Amino acid sequence: MKPHFTCTPDFLELPDQHLGYRLYRNRYKEQGRRLLLLHGAGVAGEDTWEPVVAHLHSWSEVLVPDLRGMGQTREPRDAELPFTIEQVCDDLIQLLDQLAWWAFDLGGYSFGGLVSLVLKQRLPHRVHKQYLVESALIDRSDPQDALQRRRLYSDVAAQLRTSEDPAASIMAFLNLVSPRRIASPRGDAISLERLGRRPEGFANALDAVTEFGQRADREELLASQGDISSLVGGRTAEPMHLYNQQLQHQLERWHYHSVRGCDHSLPYQKPRQLAALFEQELERYQSDH
Repeated sequence: MKPHFTCTPDFLELPDQHLGYRLYRNRYKEQGRRLLLLHGAGVAGEDTWEPVVAHLHSWSEVLVPDLRGMGQTREPRDAELPFTIEQVCDDLIQLLDQLAWWAFDLGGYSFGGLVSLVLKQRLPHRVHKQYLVESALIDRSDPQDALQRRRLYSDVAAQLRTSEDPAASIMAFLNLVSPRRIASPRGDAISLERLGRRPEGFANALDAVTEFGQRADREELLASQGDISSLVGGRTAEPMHLYNQQLQHQLERWHYHSVRGCDHSLPYQKPRQLAALFEQELERYQSDH
């Protein structure tokens, strides 16, 4: 059987970015729901989401852009410039407008999870069902504890900018974000290759999260969200699970799931299971509406 999605890579030329994206079309569902998927810091959209997209069936189109500093998206002079979360959202809104995506579902992994929260806040009526996968800024309930942890990521970003060999800095990041992961030479080599392609862009993404976290009202941001399915790896550090449990208790539309046997690298480790959860949660969402 042919793959049910065909993929069209393309670019949107913006004044300060050549924005790369991939548009997947479901050959068996020409009309229906659309899904925007946002990747994490330092990695490309294709690497993160294509294995998941292969197991999705409920969407007619899936849009996977490369965010600033990552993948195929580049500044016109090929410079690696600092950016804010709001600038990333500005890029996405221009892309969505260009493609006439006036209503869509939204998923974000890690860095892309934070971007997706801000995008929902800015486009409340266009974003419908939401998915967070190991989202940034949702890892600690205590804001001060969360900010202190972000400073550790800032240290990693500084090291990425000054080191001739980013491998040690990337390993420090992996140990921060997945302290309970089951490390293996093969798995670490794959992560080093993915995250080492554009180390300064990776650093800029880490700093963008820290900068946003220092000035944003997290409670206001979370209060502006719709129906969220938050998926957390079972081996992820306990504070993230506890905070998601707290949010599920406090927010009627927050649905927390722990995915057994994986860590922060959930999209890479369990793409089929992640896709199944997306489908399951969409079915629940539709039955509620």
